[in-house]
Amino acid sequence: MIVAESKPFEEINELVKGYNKIAVIGCGDCVTVCHSGGQKQVEELSIKLRIAAKREGRQLEVKEDTVLRQCEQEYVEPVSDYINDCDAVVSIACGIGVQTLVEKFTPVRVFPGLNTTFMGAPVKPGVFIERCAGCGDCVLDETGGFCPVSRCSKSLMNGPCGGSMGGKCEVAQDIPCVWQQIYDQLDQQGRSDSMDEIQPPKRWSVSTGSLPRKLEYKHLQGE
Repeated sequence: MIVAESKPFEEINELVKGYNKIAVIGCGDCVTVCHSGGQKQVEELSIKLRIAAKREGRQLEVKEDTVLRQCEQEYVEPVSDYINDCDAVVSIACGIGVQTLVEKFTPVRVFPGLNTTFMGAPVKPGVFIERCAGCGDCVLDETGGFCPVSRCSKSLMNGPCGGSMGGKCEVAQDIPCVWQQIYDQLDQQGRSDSMDEIQPPKRWSVSTGSLPRKLEYKHLQGE
């Protein structure tokens, strides 16, 4: 899932100054799960914006809603009427949701209310850890299901660095060395010999940093 965290309220409040009618739009998918952009957070942010405007002597009308998935235009269609009636929108979705609203409701000004951080998983209530970098060249079959790109501080592809000790990363003692985890997993599977194989240079050309990536499913296009 995509994990995001709230921008500081002072930053959001500064963004909407100069606008008299705004909409705060949340997303019912990933950011609801990580408690940063669901309906509850929409209501809380809207209240704080109204209070701040009143204290500062500004007129501000805030409309609020949450759509099922803000990353798809068909799901944001139901809020079209009052978004088009607003001066600006604060999207508390991931960066994809922000851009979806921008494309759908041009020229309405859309502000991000969250900072999108990574693709991760909950490890305990309220704690999310990065698990995937979306690199476009998955090697999980070779590494026992542990991702060295996102879980190694140096994204090493052929074993641990010299700073790894006692199964811990040299960056911080609370970070497990993923290459220790990879070895332990492969050993339990009877595949530890595969650690001796030298992995070729990773295909970073399919990762970020080149062109925007595109994936087409012909069967979904009716072809």
